[in-house]
Amino acid sequence: MPPAIETQALTKSYGDVTVLRGIDLHVPPGTVFALLGPNGAGKTTTVRILTTLTEPDAGTARIAGHDIRTHRREARRALSLTGQYAAVDEKQTGAENLRMMARLAGLSHPAARARATELLARFDLADAGDRLVATYSGGMRRRVDLAAGLVADPEVIFLDEPTTGLDPGSRRRMWEVVRELTARGTTVFLTTQHLEEADRLADRIAVLNDGRVVAEGTAAALKERVAGHRLDVTLTTHDAYLRLTHRAVHRAPETLTLGIPTDGTAPHVRALLDELDPHRTEIASFEVHTASLDDVFLTLTKSASTRPPSTRPTEEPTHA
Repeated sequence: MPPAIETQALTKSYGDVTVLRGIDLHVPPGTVFALLGPNGAGKTTTVRILTTLTEPDAGTARIAGHDIRTHRREARRALSLTGQYAAVDEKQTGAENLRMMARLAGLSHPAARARATELLARFDLADAGDRLVATYSGGMRRRVDLAAGLVADPEVIFLDEPTTGLDPGSRRRMWEVVRELTARGTTVFLTTQHLEEADRLADRIAVLNDGRVVAEGTAAALKERVAGHRLDVTLTTHDAYLRLTHRAVHRAPETLTLGIPTDGTAPHVRALLDELDPHRTEIASFEVHTASLDDVFLTLTKSASTRPPSTRPTEEPTHA
């Protein structure tokens, strides 16, 4: 089978600002692929190109084996996009929204009604199907929006920050939906600002920074690349905190806490504590724990925060 998503040397600029600088991606079918990066890194532009909403300047991209330029119609039939905000008609019921999308997808009236009923049940919305969407909670609206994107049973679905604004309970329900999708063979391309979301859901993760993929792999591999473990030390003084800041992959100035890479073994921790605080007067307490995706993200994208604001790329907004 061809990759569900494949790009080679994908580039895009807006005027004098280069947003993508040669993106290579390879996403196997039936997996969750998460694209992470700071604001302006190129995530939204990547999604817009892959969903045929924006033309790339150079490079190639294929969705389910279909070139987005030469076989755009076939690529569009194979994909669905759910944007950052629910795009549903609040003046219609949930069932009416889904039946409308089914009719637009070419289904007959009976088939559209059956598909809407099936999706309402699948997304735990059967009891609310006859209510106006205006009465739905944020999590319910997101589920209806996602259900609408699945009316045509796409091979690939793009979720651009799908849990933005949701409470923890609704976010976890969305995670369950994503797992159900991949269990059925659907490929999910996910962008998110919630690193826990990527950690829990993604089979592979790519970190985008300044228009380039700076790292790609499983969550475990990326954590190991940054630091298998982290030694968090809380300093006694601000001067001690500043002296050791350059060694840290994690910083919490409000508590004078720094996270220092370690292999997690007792000999290395002892040696590291002696090295950081040879006189044993500057470290008030310490804790060892496994590195998180936050550590990965901050380490791999820290250069973005050091560039002058005027040189950072500004992405085209999503209109989904």
